[in-house]
Amino acid sequence: MNMTELRFQALPNATEKEADVLILPVPLESTVSYKLGTRSGPEAILAASEQLEYYEEDGGWCPFRHMDVGVLSAMNKRLHEGEGEFHERLRARVAELPAAGSLFLALGGEHSITPAMVRARMPGPGTVVLLDAHADFRRVYEGTEHSHACPMHHVRENGHEIIMIGIRSIFEEEAERIAADPGVHLYRDRSLQRRDVWEQLLAQLRALTGPAYLTIDMDGFDPSLVSGVGTPQPGGLSWFQVLEIVDACMGNEGVDWRGADIVEAIGEPTRVTDMTGAKLAHKIISGWGLRHGYDRRPANGPQTRVDYD
Repeated sequence: MNMTELRFQALPNATEKEADVLILPVPLESTVSYKLGTRSGPEAILAASEQLEYYEEDGGWCPFRHMDVGVLSAMNKRLHEGEGEFHERLRARVAELPAAGSLFLALGGEHSITPAMVRARMPGPGTVVLLDAHADFRRVYEGTEHSHACPMHHVRENGHEIIMIGIRSIFEEEAERIAADPGVHLYRDRSLQRRDVWEQLLAQLRALTGPAYLTIDMDGFDPSLVSGVGTPQPGGLSWFQVLEIVDACMGNEGVDWRGADIVEAIGEPTRVTDMTGAKLAHKIISGWGLRHGYDRRPANGPQTRVDYD
């Protein structure tokens, strides 16, 4: 994928050292087991971002009047590169990025990319918040431990607690392991239809402390809203439910957010999935920026340097 001309909201790219928001496209499509197309996700989301308004209506501000953004060169899997080699190279690349003072946001690509990025951004114990239709807790799937069905197994093996949200497709062995593990908190999709369970989830997110990482598989959404995903499942989270979760996460002053990713999107003709991914990225950036007081900083960001009338 040639990402040299792609930008977020068509804004000028800042350098790695200058950027307040670093966006890494990872168009991996290596272990997909159903619908093809995850390699198209990052480019589709970035292209759709050009159609977003700069003003973020919920926060009531324009993030990029105050924040610099840089879209990095895409991390592509090399010809003949083994899966383990690619994930180690991804970890090393992400580890090179500034460790503090900026928001790291990756765009996938299949969900197998998450563990390497979590290792790079959160080497010590922390919490991973997962939005997904699937638990992704298998040890091995279709002959590889690097499958898109395995990322949360690796995350847990690396010592992180996990909050799983929206799960509605789970393997028997996964369910047994999760039930026996106090470090994995499972919120099944149907249970979230109960107001008391929904409020319990939000309370847990608002009470989080320490380092954390947010990973959003786009199949966590209701497929009637977001159909461009590799493994759709009936049911799912609404747009406003996801926004409540993002608000609870990014507004939590006790959390040091080490990064986030949006994965498993497949660009599709209606552009609805593409736009949902772009808008979701904008909401995450806005929430993180407000939490860190960027709205009170000088208005000299890239939006002020483009002619958009």
